[in-house]
This record gives sequence, structure tokens and C-alpha cells, in this order.
Amino acid sequence: MIEKKTMKKTIDACGLTCPAPVLLVKDAVEQSNAQELTVLVDNGASLENVNRFLGSRGYSVTDSHEGGVYRLEARRDGNEAAVPVEKTAVRADKGAEQKVLVLITSDCLGSGDDELGGKLMVSYIKTIKEMGSELWQLIFVNSAVKLTIASSPVLSELQEYEKSGVIIFACGTCLEHFGLTAEKQVGGSTNMLDIVTATQLADKVVTIS
Repeated sequence: MIEKKTMKKTIDACGLTCPAPVLLVKDAVEQSNAQELTVLVDNGASLENVNRFLGSRGYSVTDSHEGGVYRLEARRDGNEAAVPVEKTAVRADKGAEQKVLVLITSDCLGSGDDELGGKLMVSYIKTIKEMGSELWQLIFVNSAVKLTIASSPVLSELQEYEKSGVIIFACGTCLEHFGLTAEKQVGGSTNMLDIVTATQLADKVVTIS
């Protein structure tokens, strides 16, 4: 009986910021179709983003943390090619209803007065439910990630949107920049690769700043 050799690969992404770690892992998965991967990263945003990406490609993932380095061990059973699920995730009923992605780039709406801008942004997010079932994703980047933490004036609204099926993401690099990674209370962390893919899949992208 011939023993089948398992394809293994190790990726050291320490010192890299998102989306570089995810792109390295994506290339490794698509080029080698490895059944087992070990990925090393050194920040929480990369940990969450790589973990979610591998899960989307059919890998089961465990992780450990030692000396400032996260070690992800990923395994996928079988020899089937990894399926790029983000390319096949278009809803079957796309023709019946639009998928609207709202990209929010600031915690203030408009410029001129930040206090007023903050109030306008709160009002906008509380009113966005009027889009109904067409509201598909909310993605928060730059200072807008502050709206996803415990002190956010719209946290309860965002949590309700998420419960209703709206996909919510906050930029992992932005959370790291503001020191807010551990304070996020709603949605997942995302990276530029996911953001680009989401804007490609959306029927309409609305940018709010």
C-alpha cells in the first residue's frame, strides 16, 4: 500500500500588516493547494483575517499564542481544489433584489464641525434601516471603526442590524492603528482584500464620509 504524502506549507507573515498576510496565504492556497498550513502572524487583526479566510476555503483552524506570535495550524481534508468562495457568494435571488454595501469612512458625516458631523452620522446609521432587506453589508474604515466599539452611540443599532442578517465589518488595520482591536463589540475584522471583493460583489456601493 502506497502511503499518500500530505502537502504541507509554512508561511511566516510576521512583521506584515493586512492585507499582506492574507494575500500570502491566498497565494499559497491557490498555487500549492496544500492540505496543511502553518501560518505565523504577530497582530490580532491578521490573526482574525487569516483565520476567517482559511475557514472560507474549507480549512479547520486552531491557533496558539506565544512570545507575541500567533501560530495558526490549518488542515483541509481531501484533495479537492480550494474553492474561492468569495467569487461564488452571489445570492441566487440577485435579480430580484439589490445588494447594497455601505462603506463608512469616518465617525463624522461631512466636514466643517465635528460635533455636528458626529450627530449626523448617528442619525444616518439609525435611519439606514429604511433600506430594508437591500442593506447587505456595512464596512467601517479609518475613524469609522470607533462606531463599532463599546462606547459607540450606535452600538445597539449595529448589533440589531447584525442580528437581522446585515454583514458588518471593521477594518482590522484601522482598529490596530487606533488601539481599539480589543474593544470592538460588533461585526468582524476585515482587510483590504475582503473589502475589494465585497465591493465587486455588491450591486451598489454607497460611500459615506
